[in-house]
Amino acid sequence: MGKYAGVVVGAIVVLLGLAGILAWRHELVSIIKGTVPAMMVFGGVIAVIAGLSEIKDEAAAKKEDKK
Repeated sequence: MGKYAGVVVGAIVVLLGLAGILAWRHELVSIIKGTVPAMMVFGGVIAVIAGLSEIKDEAAAKKEDKK
């Protein structure tokens, strides 16, 4: 019974979520407009850090190869 209850509750939550999106779509768009630039900044910072780390690892590997 637990599996079926989870499916039913999940379906109800999905329907309530869709109703909320339809009812408050303008507020949702405002939230998205505010969060997308922040997510882009954080994603860019993570990409820069990952790139610098990769360059650092590559330089360390070249140093070890020379030894």
